[in-house]
Amino acid sequence: MTRYLISFPSAAMQVSPAELPAVASAAHAVVRQIQDAGIYVFTGGIDEDVEPVQVAADGTVTDTTYPQSTELDGGMMVIDVPSRDEALRWAAKIAEACRCAQEVRAFQYDPEL
Repeated sequence: MTRYLISFPSAAMQVSPAELPAVASAAHAVVRQIQDAGIYVFTGGIDEDVEPVQVAADGTVTDTTYPQSTELDGGMMVIDVPSRDEALRWAAKIAEACRCAQEVRAFQYDPEL
């Protein structure tokens, strides 16, 4: 089985405040389906009210981040499925529930861990 990250940036979700309860309900229903299917690993969203920091090898904490990760926000889910096609099917269900396209990426397997 391979673990896949399914995610979207906050800006991709273009729903009105009135639509948010329905979107949340639909998204929670898909998460429950994923849990029931036994492929659930993790889901959550980046807390955009907490600024990211960098931690150096010596433990120094700096109030900055890599330039390419300044736009890392939104929601994400990790699932463990036997194929990319199955990951894409679940991503389509999440996209429908969240009303925005989802990005799908495979995690590399490290046989030593």
